[in-house]
Amino acid sequence: MTSRTRSLKIFLDANPLVARVEVTEAKGSTPREAGTWMLVASSAIFGTIGGGQLEFMAIDKAREVLALESPPSPPRPPGEGEGRREEAGPLIRSFGAPSSRERGEGGGGALLDIPLGPEIGQCCGGRVGLTISVVDDQVRSALITETEAADTRLPAVYVFGGGHVGHALAQALALLPVRATVVETRAEAIEDFPSDVATRLTAVPEELVREAPGGSAFIVLTHDHSLDFLIVAEALRRTDAAYVGMIGSATKKATFRSWYLKTAGGGEEDFSRLVCPIGGDAVRDKRPAVIAALAAAEILAALAAAEVWNS
Repeated sequence: MTSRTRSLKIFLDANPLVARVEVTEAKGSTPREAGTWMLVASSAIFGTIGGGQLEFMAIDKAREVLALESPPSPPRPPGEGEGRREEAGPLIRSFGAPSSRERGEGGGGALLDIPLGPEIGQCCGGRVGLTISVVDDQVRSALITETEAADTRLPAVYVFGGGHVGHALAQALALLPVRATVVETRAEAIEDFPSDVATRLTAVPEELVREAPGGSAFIVLTHDHSLDFLIVAEALRRTDAAYVGMIGSATKKATFRSWYLKTAGGGEEDFSRLVCPIGGDAVRDKRPAVIAALAAAEILAALAAAEVWNS
């Protein structure tokens, strides 16, 4: 189970009454696209529709809907809860779906049509349509199923090597929309990794390259240059790989090239796909966390260019 599915289940278990805010229409420049959703409970949220005043307004309205679904609470003291966000109410162009208490049935909600202009303190310039609906048991189950399915479609990223840079890269990848796996030949080197990153212990790491799904990214930074070369050669055989990177210097790259062309049967075209050093050379900083941050950005750019998320 990936981090987003696990977090969703924890959120739903902790909050019996939840509203879903979904972007149903996005015109012009908007923070998020149509289909994006977030969940709102009385004192917690899951996900985002883009932040800023748009999200503040949506959260406020969602909690109004939830309040109509909940048992009445004691009145608030005069002035409590007043603020700038509530002043934006007139910008909600249309309301719909009255609460279940008003209709005598389940599934309350509202429709919002919000211009993203100076009236609400945003300058995107677009317009967003939102649907707010109370989440019932059927929708809860559907959300979990949908999230699990989305998680399985995330691109796979394989990090070969659990050293200092491998640990830093795993921490960076754990925050991103990818399925990361750290591969090691040493049992002691796959300890203390983020729970959202899988680990694989194997004596033949190049086999995992062959088993990887199409569109995967491979980052090679083991403790052994000879092992690096074997894994990279296998990864370059994958013409469907989105990214093949190897940690190292210009000298290491030149040594690999000589071995790859003369001994491993590789060609110049495949060799040209190798990224080495990883993370580029614009920032000359060899601290593991810096290398990991630069490499993670490079990997994301490669995955986006390969349109892996759209497959």
